[in-house]
Amino acid sequence: MFSDFAFKIFQESIQKYHIKDDVNQPFENPYPQDDIAHLLYRKNWIDTVQWHYEDIIRDPQIDPVAALKLKRQIDASNQDRTDLVEYIDSYFLNKYKAVKKQDNATINTESPAWAIDRLSILALKVYHMQEEVDRTDASEGHIAKCTEKLNVLLEQRKDLSTAIDQLLTDIEAGAKYMKVYKQMKMYNDDELNPVLRGQK
Repeated sequence: MFSDFAFKIFQESIQKYHIKDDVNQPFENPYPQDDIAHLLYRKNWIDTVQWHYEDIIRDPQIDPVAALKLKRQIDASNQDRTDLVEYIDSYFLNKYKAVKKQDNATINTESPAWAIDRLSILALKVYHMQEEVDRTDASEGHIAKCTEKLNVLLEQRKDLSTAIDQLLTDIEAGAKYMKVYKQMKMYNDDELNPVLRGQK
């Protein structure tokens, strides 16, 4: 199943990141560029770095200049994340381009790649909640609460994985079809963002 394949790659990326646990560490993709695994690994690496950006920027003692720089990095990371989702959807569009759509075929509320985006974030939530469960310096109450949350996350993983695999099965059978809209983010565009446009 594709969801299991993707989740294993996400886990691999997360484990690799946490060896150094440094947002500035160099990125190396172990998969060839023409492999969907390459896009999945890159996608999760972006998510993992951004997860830690978000931790850092919430430090109440952060220097304002450093915070502004980090906000710019988060903006760039969001754009990279969106681009990767669109590349992954392009993979599926190409894979299923020859499928004949059934007369009663329906469109899904989200594309396969945006569902996979949620699975990537979920992999991060599972990893970090497991860290909390495994802590030796936390109270029993904390461990118990985090264990409950981890169990919910694992149930979410099961349900989301089932939904992704069913969606791909339906697309392959022509029962559902893909329609991908570019995200058209406006805040990074110096023509669409009025603040940036005013500075030109």
